[in-house]
Amino acid sequence: MQKVALIGYSGHAFVVADTLLQCGYELIGYFEKKPTKSNPFNIPWLGFEKDSDFENKVHGINVFPAIGDNTIRAEILYLLAKYNLEIATVISPNANISKYASVDKGTIVCQGACINAFALVKRGVIINTGAIVEHECVIYEFAHIAPGAVLAGNVTIGEKSFIGANTVIKQGISIGKNVVLGAGSVVLKNIPDNEKWVGNPAKRI
Repeated sequence: MQKVALIGYSGHAFVVADTLLQCGYELIGYFEKKPTKSNPFNIPWLGFEKDSDFENKVHGINVFPAIGDNTIRAEILYLLAKYNLEIATVISPNANISKYASVDKGTIVCQGACINAFALVKRGVIINTGAIVEHECVIYEFAHIAPGAVLAGNVTIGEKSFIGANTVIKQGISIGKNVVLGAGSVVLKNIPDNEKWVGNPAKRI
């Protein structure tokens, strides 16, 4: 049984913790600025990841950035890489991942998600509950694919972009960096960096 510590412990972290336990990990605790009021998994507070003794506390164990915000999750992963720590990859036993797909460290693939052949999922991505990532999609670092989103084949998602729940992206579409797509959007056009789109068909706002 591998041991793992969480960075962050609220909201999204509870999904991460549940999935880790399903995968057979042992949760040894969490890092936050201060102890949280809600502790549903009854795990100890280990301190703050920016404390001077952080590296010693996590030496020899896995860590995972259990933070939903793309920008903060990126900052945490950069910190973990600085210390050359072991970063877990969390894949629900109820997810369906092709053996020809690639999922990088610090990524979570939640229950009911499907990632098909030759899809490439980079570091620190969230593939949320029931999302579908079809063949040859590329999802760059720190993106978040929300529950029920569908990426048809050969879709590219840029770094730190957020794809809202139940969004559908047409085959071959390219989404830039730091893009936000509202829930239920239907995307038929390429979208450049740093834009927000919503609707069916999706339009810039």
